[in-house]
Amino acid sequence: MKYDNIISHPHHLSAKHPQMSMTARAAQFSPFAALVGYDDAVAETARLTDEKIILDEDAVLSVNRTLSQAEAGTAVAITHFASDMFKSGGQYLISSGTIKKIDPVEQTVCLTDGTVIKIEDIFDITLI
Repeated sequence: MKYDNIISHPHHLSAKHPQMSMTARAAQFSPFAALVGYDDAVAETARLTDEKIILDEDAVLSVNRTLSQAEAGTAVAITHFASDMFKSGGQYLISSGTIKKIDPVEQTVCLTDGTVIKIEDIFDITLI
């Protein structure tokens, strides 16, 4: 049979050269990766986003009513839509904190931690 004379011999280890680690062995072939960036593209495509929910009149009135009761120093929890930078849609986040400023010109709510939320992106607001 083929290789019968060497099959039982131990693996040769060089006295001159140290054995290469598995990481180093794999790294020597990385320049030959055929589709560089393919894994990142697949991961980005698989990432899910939500569509922005358009509030009805009652929900808009409720948000505006709560905002009119709030002022600087008021603790709030705001559920709001954050647009995705790379895909259509985005995600809903809950930001909790203290209101620093409600800007009627820019139509934003600024929290003391630096978070700035567009009023049109607010889904729900709760005074804490």
